[in-house]
Amino acid sequence: MAIAELVQEKVKLLPEPIQQEVLDFVDYLLQRSRQEDVLWSKLSLRWALRSLEDEEWPEYDAQGLKEKWA
Repeated sequence: MAIAELVQEKVKLLPEPIQQEVLDFVDYLLQRSRQEDVLWSKLSLRWALRSLEDEEWPEYDAQGLKEKWA
């Protein structure tokens, strides 16, 4: 039996107010997991771009940004 099924079967045995607490806790865990994912994404991007801040970049004007079609 999968973990989700085991949890579901055990939660069914709890009184409804406790089931609500379990649901609230699951929501909390999901939110925390999403926040950790966002944090890791930001750190990964920062790490990937760490050496680019000291590089010199060419200056572009509006004319230079226009796409040229052949």
